[in-house]
Amino acid sequence: MIPATFDYVAPTSVVEALAALAEHGDDAKVMAGGQSLLPVLRMRLNAPEVVVDIGRIDELRGVREEGDAIVIGALTTHHDVIADPLVKEHALLLHKAAVEVADAQIRHRGTLGGALAHADPAGDLGAPILALDAELVIAGQGGERRVPAQEFFVDLFETAVGDDELLTAIRIPKHTGWGAHYEKFVRVAHQWPIVAVAATVGADGAAVALTNMGSTPVRASAVEQALGGRVDDESVRRAAARAAEGTNPPSDLNGDADYRRHLATVLTRRALLKAAGIEDGA
Repeated sequence: MIPATFDYVAPTSVVEALAALAEHGDDAKVMAGGQSLLPVLRMRLNAPEVVVDIGRIDELRGVREEGDAIVIGALTTHHDVIADPLVKEHALLLHKAAVEVADAQIRHRGTLGGALAHADPAGDLGAPILALDAELVIAGQGGERRVPAQEFFVDLFETAVGDDELLTAIRIPKHTGWGAHYEKFVRVAHQWPIVAVAATVGADGAAVALTNMGSTPVRASAVEQALGGRVDDESVRRAAARAAEGTNPPSDLNGDADYRRHLATVLTRRALLKAAGIEDGA
């Protein structure tokens, strides 16, 4: 299908991009790598009057250290996230989840910021960002603000980014030395996860978040509380049984809600044990 007619602007700075968004308001759509927006346009699920292509804003690319955090530009591709040594050292969970995103072609074009702003609850990167206690940096004409990941994802395909604002960076507290694993369940390769679990384990405890278990990524708070800072085989098995608490998974052709709740408990056990380096005796 051919998209509806739209105007196209390609700013080369954040200031120019914000000016375009301020001018066109909710008639505009931001495009980063285009891997989420272009299919939507082709299917005419959205028909913006203006597409603001931010792909030429070089200041939004790359990974850097800032004190006790690493900062990832919103236009950093999944491929570059995977390859960056700072991500591997300080945010291993994000590295492991990014490896699972679609296929190599999409990983070379799709961007971290674009995926998070699209806010698909079945997307692979929301849960690890949530588990890592990241902050999302949002720019507007009045300046920048930082939004905790827990508050960034508002609802299905909805985030805290306003119509006249732009997601510019993701700040992740350093989780240096933490074990991590992203356990993803699919029926066919490169599919959106039916359910997935992001888990990271360190000396101070563990953090767990779930993919496709609600209208947004979900922090598995009941699991974290049940662990009580202990990550051993017995504690993990007991805590994983609570993985579905507080969730509202969808029912679709891939499985109903009860199936997903069961999967969440199984995958949470696997993810935590692998993150902690404990062999799963099942």
